[in-house]
Amino acid sequence: MLRRLKTEEFDSVFSLMEASFPIDERRPYAEQRALLDDSAYEIYVIEQEGKITAFMAVWQWARIAFIEHFAVEPACRNGGIGGKMLQELLAHLQTTVCLEVEPPVDELTHRRIGFYRRHGFFLNDYPYVQPAISAGKTPVPLMLMSYGSSLSLKEFAEIKRLLYKKVYKVKE
Repeated sequence: MLRRLKTEEFDSVFSLMEASFPIDERRPYAEQRALLDDSAYEIYVIEQEGKITAFMAVWQWARIAFIEHFAVEPACRNGGIGGKMLQELLAHLQTTVCLEVEPPVDELTHRRIGFYRRHGFFLNDYPYVQPAISAGKTPVPLMLMSYGSSLSLKEFAEIKRLLYKKVYKVKE
């Protein structure tokens, strides 16, 4: 069911990314495609009837995996695809898994956090801002969720430092 993206399929994933994420939470096309050359970055997809209907963009290091983007085609949402995909990925990853979510301020953000909680994620209540993902983008106040248990302040700081350095290329 879950498989790695073939490079020639990137355009369809990028289209879904554009439709699913605000402009400040995604890179321009060329920058996003260039990530495919990074050995720590992988995109996993679900395909139905020859069409990619969901994807997860994941950064994987020795001790941590970070789900940067996760989206399901709007017409396929609420059918269980996202949950199955997440469970399959979590079974595959044998490390600490984390992801970013918007703070719970409305029905949609509460539902999104609830989805991750039902799949074993914990919301970590530490201050966190996604740095500007690319030149000309704006930092975004988000929260980190972690799979299996909540993070200690020390673990949170280590993960935040790793994400800032490896994903967002923030200079220390």
